[in-house]
Amino acid sequence: MKNVIKVIVGVGLLLCGMVTGLQAGQYDYEVKDKNISFAWKVDGDKLAIKLSAKTEGWVGIGFNPSKDMKDANFILGYVKDGEAKISDEFGDSESSHSLDEKLGGTTDVTLVGGTEAGGMTTVEFTMPLKPTDKHDSVMNVNGDTIVLLAYGAGRDSFKTKHTYRTTLKVNLGTGASQKAN
Repeated sequence: MKNVIKVIVGVGLLLCGMVTGLQAGQYDYEVKDKNISFAWKVDGDKLAIKLSAKTEGWVGIGFNPSKDMKDANFILGYVKDGEAKISDEFGDSESSHSLDEKLGGTTDVTLVGGTEAGGMTTVEFTMPLKPTDKHDSVMNVNGDTIVLLAYGAGRDSFKTKHTYRTTLKVNLGTGASQKAN
């Protein structure tokens, strides 16, 4: 009887892992710019995101800054020794950002996974469309969202400056996108 239970539990865990893997890789839209891509899917009250860049450092995304980096909701990620790390931050000035938690907010991003292979870093996570953190803005999937994409090279650290960045205007509901000023 114990062996039957072990087999059933093992099969159940295997199936859960397969379903999770399938869900993590399925996205409705993707935009690419130079050596970085942003793929996403609106999933109920969450946004599922996959960031990939040609770097062995970090990848990052910011949403809806008021000017430059100020007031943006930033999510940064890297993979070190096979383990993905993620950081939820807020643009506290036009040229910097700090951890939400250091500013009295909360981390409301859920890491799904990450890989680093062949000079490419990929991080996947989900985030709420209507966060409760005072530092994060509500994401309107039917309107334009300003998206900041960036990556840093060489080091797995959230403290290194970006080596590439771009700004896009994206409609999260339709996938329409264009370069923003």
